[in-house]
Amino acid sequence: MPRKSPRRVRAGRTDRQGHGAVSTLLVTACPGPPVCSAVHTYLHVDGLDLIGRSHHGATGDHPDRLLRPGGPLHPLDQARTVDVTSQEHGPGAASVRIRVRLRGATVIWGDLMYPGGDGRVVEEVRFDLAGYLAEIERACSRWGRGA
Repeated sequence: MPRKSPRRVRAGRTDRQGHGAVSTLLVTACPGPPVCSAVHTYLHVDGLDLIGRSHHGATGDHPDRLLRPGGPLHPLDQARTVDVTSQEHGPGAASVRIRVRLRGATVIWGDLMYPGGDGRVVEEVRFDLAGYLAEIERACSRWGRGA
């Protein structure tokens, strides 16, 4: 049986864009002042910064807005388009929008257009609902209002 290279094992599957492939989500945040002008959310999909790779110069919105219970990243039965970027730079600033929808036990982010780890364009990613909600809750408790 052929061995996988260490890089491939660390990076996970290389066919993330394929239908039915499940991606991983890690939510982090910058510390805010004095390092940065405000606190920003980072959305790492399969180890890649979705916002930074989607639009150079764009920054994620505040965790309170994106991660709060019932907030924009919480999936609903009806699909919706969510702007995940900060508006602190004014109208016309870099914006990243994703379409969030729920299909059974799968959360789907669509209308994406960022380069994946292999250089191909990522248009859609899928997450296991239980893992997705656990990560949103973990991040909210760490960087949300009460943190």
